[in-house]
Amino acid sequence: MIMTRSGKPGHSGDEDCIKELCVCNGVSFEKVSQEGSGITALEMFFSGFPRMVGLSLFPRLSSLTIVGQSITQIQGLEDCPSLKELWVVECHLKEISGLENCLQLQKLFLYDNRISKIISLELLINLQVLWLNNNAISEVEGLSTLENLKELNLADNLIETLGNSLDRNTNLQHLNLSGNKISSFKELTHLGRLSKLRELGLKDPQYGPNPVCMLCNYSTHILYHVPTLHRLDSYDVSSKAIKDAAELTVTKKMMYYNMRVHGTQRQFDEAEAELQQQKKKQMQCPEERIRTLSHTLKHLECELSEVLATGKKWACPWQEGPPEGAGHHKDQNMEPVEDGYEQRVQHKLTTIRQRVRTWEQRIEEIEACFQRDVTQVSKRKELMVHFLVMELETVGNIRFEEGHTSDAWFSSCYDLLLSRFCALDHKPHNISGIRINWIMRLHNRVLRLRFEDKLHSLLTSEEPPFISQNYKRFLEYLFYAPDPERSSETGEVLHILENGFKSADSYKALGRDGAVPLSNSVSVCQQLRKQATKHKTAEPADPLPSTHGQLIVSKVFLGHSVPARDGAPVSSEFYPRTHSAYRKASTKQNISSLEKPGSDAVCSSDLQGSCDCSQRQTMWFIFDHELILPEYLIDFDFIRQEMPQPQPSHRCTPGPKAPVDPGDALPLTCDDKALDEEALALEPILKPQAKLLSLDEKSILTAARANVLSQITVLNLHGNSLSKLKEISCLTALRHLTISFNEFTHLDDISHLPSLESVDASFNRIVSLEGLRGLGRLAQLDLRWNQLTHTRDDAAVLRKHTPSLLRLDTRHNPWITQGECVRMVLLGRVKTLTHFDGVLVTEEEAAAAAQIAAASKINQESLMVHSRVDSDRPRCLSLLTAAQLLTHLRPSPWTHTAEPTPGWTNKITALNLDGQRLSRIASLDKLVNLRWASFNNNELSRIEGLEHCPLLEELSLNHNNISSLDGLCKLQRLTRLSVNSNQLQCLDGSVLDHLPNLHFLSAEKNLISSLHGVQRSRSLFELYVGNNNISTTRDIYHLKALTSLIILDLYGNPLVEKLENYRIYVVFHLPSLKALDGTAVEVSECENAKDVFEGRLTPDMVTEKLGHSNYREMTELELTACAIRMVDLVPPDLFVNLLCINLERNNLTSFSGLIYLPNIKALCLNYNHIESVLPRQKTQIHLSNRQARYHKVHSSGYGQHNSKTNREVLRGDSLEPLMASLEVLHLGFNSISNLSELQLSRLTNLKALFLQGNEIAQVEGLEGLRGLRELVLDRNRLRCVSASSFSAQTALLKLHLSENRLRDLSHLHTLSQLRSLHLDNNKVQDLSELEKLEALPSLIELSVLGNPVARRCLHRPVVVLRLPSLQVLDGISITLDERTRAELMYTEGQYPLPPAVGTEMVFPGLSPLTCAPVRGSSGLQHDILINPNLEDTHHINKYKKQRAGGTNSRSAQSDSRYRGSYPSTDSRFPSGPRHPPL
Repeated sequence: MIMTRSGKPGHSGDEDCIKELCVCNGVSFEKVSQEGSGITALEMFFSGFPRMVGLSLFPRLSSLTIVGQSITQIQGLEDCPSLKELWVVECHLKEISGLENCLQLQKLFLYDNRISKIISLELLINLQVLWLNNNAISEVEGLSTLENLKELNLADNLIETLGNSLDRNTNLQHLNLSGNKISSFKELTHLGRLSKLRELGLKDPQYGPNPVCMLCNYSTHILYHVPTLHRLDSYDVSSKAIKDAAELTVTKKMMYYNMRVHGTQRQFDEAEAELQQQKKKQMQCPEERIRTLSHTLKHLECELSEVLATGKKWACPWQEGPPEGAGHHKDQNMEPVEDGYEQRVQHKLTTIRQRVRTWEQRIEEIEACFQRDVTQVSKRKELMVHFLVMELETVGNIRFEEGHTSDAWFSSCYDLLLSRFCALDHKPHNISGIRINWIMRLHNRVLRLRFEDKLHSLLTSEEPPFISQNYKRFLEYLFYAPDPERSSETGEVLHILENGFKSADSYKALGRDGAVPLSNSVSVCQQLRKQATKHKTAEPADPLPSTHGQLIVSKVFLGHSVPARDGAPVSSEFYPRTHSAYRKASTKQNISSLEKPGSDAVCSSDLQGSCDCSQRQTMWFIFDHELILPEYLIDFDFIRQEMPQPQPSHRCTPGPKAPVDPGDALPLTCDDKALDEEALALEPILKPQAKLLSLDEKSILTAARANVLSQITVLNLHGNSLSKLKEISCLTALRHLTISFNEFTHLDDISHLPSLESVDASFNRIVSLEGLRGLGRLAQLDLRWNQLTHTRDDAAVLRKHTPSLLRLDTRHNPWITQGECVRMVLLGRVKTLTHFDGVLVTEEEAAAAAQIAAASKINQESLMVHSRVDSDRPRCLSLLTAAQLLTHLRPSPWTHTAEPTPGWTNKITALNLDGQRLSRIASLDKLVNLRWASFNNNELSRIEGLEHCPLLEELSLNHNNISSLDGLCKLQRLTRLSVNSNQLQCLDGSVLDHLPNLHFLSAEKNLISSLHGVQRSRSLFELYVGNNNISTTRDIYHLKALTSLIILDLYGNPLVEKLENYRIYVVFHLPSLKALDGTAVEVSECENAKDVFEGRLTPDMVTEKLGHSNYREMTELELTACAIRMVDLVPPDLFVNLLCINLERNNLTSFSGLIYLPNIKALCLNYNHIESVLPRQKTQIHLSNRQARYHKVHSSGYGQHNSKTNREVLRGDSLEPLMASLEVLHLGFNSISNLSELQLSRLTNLKALFLQGNEIAQVEGLEGLRGLRELVLDRNRLRCVSASSFSAQTALLKLHLSENRLRDLSHLHTLSQLRSLHLDNNKVQDLSELEKLEALPSLIELSVLGNPVARRCLHRPVVVLRLPSLQVLDGISITLDERTRAELMYTEGQYPLPPAVGTEMVFPGLSPLTCAPVRGSSGLQHDILINPNLEDTHHINKYKKQRAGGTNSRSAQSDSRYRGSYPSTDSRFPSGPRHPPL
């Protein structure tokens, strides 16, 4: 028998084990005692070593390997302190033990065992490698002390969650979790805290995958949260491109869901606004009744006080005005009161007060209903936000789809719920039906995969054949109602929708049945909820106070089900080989047992009689929670019937109130108003007094019934129309003042009254207490029924100027609060109050209000509590700011009991001071490394104290009173800025210019009226400016400089409702947008926007091109080559001084909106596609789909697409004149072929018309241009002139017909005033055609160069001879000698010879070399021809002689040759021929 070193006998087989150990490692068993001390490594494989014995013989052992043995526990290592590496693998270990003395252990391999728990490793602080794969471990624990651990293998275990179990293992570099049961992305986010992790395995090829690996975006999620990884699941992911792609994907998702959250908040705001409108409508009648009753009540109180004081009453209250001397003879119109008069007044007062209380109760009920509805809407908003956050955190593997009536699944779910609701069960609670508010469909990929895998494993196991073959028969949809008694209802709903139902053991641990309780009936499902409510509610009057509820509808596999045994707990241990148990809902267990005796049972509000619903109502108990798949969440309200109100016992006494259904308008019966009229008709009836509009000394004395102003102590000015009290300042003895039912908006006039103790200013229009001063003795102030809104400002006035105020009543004012209690705000600031709003102020309440109101300051304590020192932004899929997230995830690094070390503030990187009631930001000068800060929900009025924080990247200032962005100029690293719910009126560009890295800006719910300045933030990706006062399209143009902007939210601004086609307008002008107002921009929207707005000239486009918006000062407008196809300068009055427009080289097809500009004198539309002055009407059936969309756009009468105005103008019987001021029109190079279709006759005041470079073949359609002085038709296709071509142009002075195809010069005789005619480069051959020009008596200039007739030797002498009035021919002045020679030649019959070659040859487009025009003659003739008949204005002369074709050499040379008198360029176009001058 072998003895151990300690001398104790060993196991009977230990000697054989030691022998086998020695043999396998080459050690002599006989000498092991001597040689064992030198052995450092031992190995034992597969058999022969069932127990760890004899290891004490090897005290220097550093490595021990045991593989494939039947060892069940680790032992015998007490004497091996030098052991550094231990392998006990493929054995039968059930636990980790026996390692307490192996403190040098660095590597531990225990894989392929039966270990179920990680224990006994706390002391192994040098451990670097730990393999526990292929065991039965379900929880990661016991590793917190292993800070040197670098490699951990936990593959092929039963691990479902990680939590914070690895947070202390900061040196971990290799981690393998493959083959476990991790199914949630949330668990993987914890790995982001392992900053040195390089290799991670979750679906290593050697092991199985985790369920989470089957989800979408798995790799993206991992790479984003663990950016330090080099290998993932054996793949190389070290590439920067891979990491950047993951980062970009997650960033886009966070931007998307942030936008969705804004949309959800917007829906809540809309719902709240709708409820406000509903409340306002319901309040209207009660408020009117209270005002009427209170007015009479004040009169009666005044009358009663007079009776009690003097024993007299007014004999005849005046109606037209006070009697003369009433103020000096106060008893003149008084008479003694008769018997019983005082009692009648008292009775009427009592009756009216009862009626006022009744209406005030009605208002309280309406307010309660409103608050209930707002709370319900708010809860829904919070739930929707939770849904969106859940979608984000699961990277889309959980998705919520809100149902609509058009969805087939919505109808099926709707019908399912209605079919399983029975009004009989709810009749005792006065419920007659159910109203479904919304249905949300759940797409949970994790739960669905789990459900399908579980179902598949059941069907492939040894289940009865009838189940596996007909498994669909065992699928059922059942209901579950959240349990309000056990947990937060919303929290339980979210947990179920994300993680599924809790296990049966979890329900058993709560003291309930050991199964998941479900039901196929609404009433049975609500039973637990109602019973819990009943236990909590002491008053039995309304056993179901809440009519709102939610149900989770789940798909359930019932499998083998058996009835539940009565009296026995429902648990799987009592129901072996079953999947579920059920229990029929008997009448005793049903809620209908609460039904009162004798009541009639109904299944619905319309169906009378009994039903068999109870026979089908069943409670199910599911033992395996994985067989339940939640699919729908239904939100509903029970419909309650109003109980008839008992009639009041006395007509003037209010009756009891019936329960009110929230959201339903409270009924106003005719009896209510009748009771009011009855109360007002009671005796005595006081006649109305005349209303005072202003005060003077006399009226004050009259109202006070006094003789001297200084003696007045009580003044009642109730029921007048006063808005000022100018003369009241001299009433130094005034103590009580009543000014109710007047028109006051401020109380400035009652300031500095030293004796004033009581003021009744109710029922006025007071909007602010600003200006109230010096009321040191004021003790009582009534401000009911006014328009006060700013709680803090008015409270500050009262605190400062009414130090003795004891009673204050501010009920029924529209206070604007941000979740604050008006009562607590006012009590905290006006600390002298003993009564507020008619309620006594307790000491506890005053102390609590004072604590809330105490302005908090930033000090060392607050910095230690609310700061963090993390160097990196947490990689977490959350919509919280970095400061909020860090303070939520990390504990404070400072110990509050000890003094912090010097320089501790330099370590602070995050600061979250939300809701600290800060009035200013200070004491941050030492936070030089601050990167993320949040100051939401404070009382800040300006941004200050951040100039010492240059590294700040994120700043949140929501819900404050900030009115300016000043104070941000030094934060050049700022990337995110949020200033929602403040008082900003603009986004100061001078400040934004100093924020070059700003990517995110949110300024919702402010007072911003313009986006001017935001264009300075050229790096913006996201801009939220919803619910402001932005109203002009010009603000959209300010955003065009933001080329990186992809998300824009303008919802709730006036522009959204005001601008027609708002959405596509914004999409067109901001093509980089991916989402607008919470909705993704579709490709079809972009195409539609281009169709509608591309090429539209608007005032905003003018501003963008010219850089200013001084429309009324503009006289000239030049926008050439801007792709304009439509003019929409609306309103036209803005351009009242615009005289000249140049729109060359655009895409106009008509004059479009130009026809509405009132004072245009010169218009250049060369190089466009003009077809008509007004757009042509097109038959609707010929429109394509794209054209049809285009056709529907209205453009305020400016569009060229058949607006109503245009259609009326185009009627044949209403061709009224257009553009009455237009005198010069350029339509060159527009491909015009038909002049009649242009409708030029409607431009009746036209003086000069330029049509060069078109395709005109016939002159027509000019009948209306009777005042035309100059007409240019060069470079067209004219062959001849018809008799009607110029029939109306009797005043025409200049006609240009060069470069056409004219052969015949007939029909020009109507141009009796024509003085200049240009016929160059035509096809006139015969001198006889030139002789026809004799019919033009006023012709003094003629040019026929380039015609065949010009090449003949006699054309010039003949023309000179035939046209005696001609002064210039072919650009050369006709001298007296030339005319004399022509006459002599004709007289003598001599004709010149044909010219020599090259001497007079003129080529088209080239000037003759031998003939030079007379210097100055052409220009002089131009003045003689044009100026006497045209208005001599600067702009017409400037624009009139513009010639198109500046880029065409032939046209340019022709113009310089033939029209040398016209300026070739204009001073506005220094680049020469780039733009033809007008």
